[in-house]
Amino acid sequence: MKKIVITGGHLTPAQAVISELKKGGGWEIYYFGRKHSLEGDKTASVESKVIPELGATFISITTGRLQRQFSRYTIPSLLRIPLGLIQSFYWLWKIKPNVVCSFGGYVSVPVVFSAWILRIPILTHEQTITFGLSSKINSLFVNKIAVSFSDSVKHFPADKVVLTGNPIRQEIFIRNSKFPYRVNEIRNSKLPIIYITGGNQGSRLINNAVLGCLPELLKKYAVIHQCGELDYEKLNKDFGPNYLLFPYINSQQIGWVMNHANLIVSRAGANTVCEVAALGKPTLFIPIPWTYQDEQTKNALMLKKIGIAEILYQKDLTSSTLLEKINKMMEKIDQYHQNGSQAKKLIKLNAAEILVNNLNEIAKK
Repeated sequence: MKKIVITGGHLTPAQAVISELKKGGGWEIYYFGRKHSLEGDKTASVESKVIPELGATFISITTGRLQRQFSRYTIPSLLRIPLGLIQSFYWLWKIKPNVVCSFGGYVSVPVVFSAWILRIPILTHEQTITFGLSSKINSLFVNKIAVSFSDSVKHFPADKVVLTGNPIRQEIFIRNSKFPYRVNEIRNSKLPIIYITGGNQGSRLINNAVLGCLPELLKKYAVIHQCGELDYEKLNKDFGPNYLLFPYINSQQIGWVMNHANLIVSRAGANTVCEVAALGKPTLFIPIPWTYQDEQTKNALMLKKIGIAEILYQKDLTSSTLLEKINKMMEKIDQYHQNGSQAKKLIKLNAAEILVNNLNEIAKK
């Protein structure tokens, strides 16, 4: 039985790879990640809940990161970096994996560095068009650099880089996946469905904007809203049968939601962009403006150019602008759907399989 440690801040490609590893069998799978969602908050992270459900062992790593803005968490975060290195070294030494697979994010850096010291083969995968800071650091120590887009290949040594595409959760393609919760009420309303999400942890800015225009939205649409744990209690009120609220939508439910939604409103992380492109779904993106090299805006622009997406910049986000953008997109929703086939061409549907083949290859070496 081979052993693999997966780590990083990007959960959905990790889910896809775990599913592919389990399909082939012969792997004992560990995941090193965050115990809590945010610094200074005790809410359990999504990965700490989801990973054990996938049949992998979750191990919490407490580490810090280099913050771009100074806050009361900056010094404590820096002081946790040595702790993260010690924990990573200890668990890797104890598990003795055949290979480490990193999906970026600050949690992955001490794991990759410790694996390099222990001479464990490492593959790092980057989902975005532009490499994040963590992935740039990790790339110095790894055996293989996997990228999602062909434009990224030229930035790395030919003997280390491989174009795999971005692993996609297969659950998003299951149109009739389990979604028992009040689903008949949504169907019976015969209203267009708007799916609004701020990512796994939710987004307070998006949640507040939704709350301000929700009565108007519900006059014309059914709304499925994934808000995150932090705002769930505030938003969990009786807005009528056409509003479904969730802190998190799991893999068993996501296929129904994404396939039945007429329009998606979302952040523009690489994994979200790849999933909506794979489905050819019209999307209103609200990019996080402070990401490294403004990567979310670049992700969103890629699908806007193809003609299935529009962008609402965060500086312009209000309840009224959100409502206006949704209404305008819905007025010509058929045009966006027609461009979906072009978006699908961007995606390698077998990316998880290619990535696992590369993991097997470097594990053998």
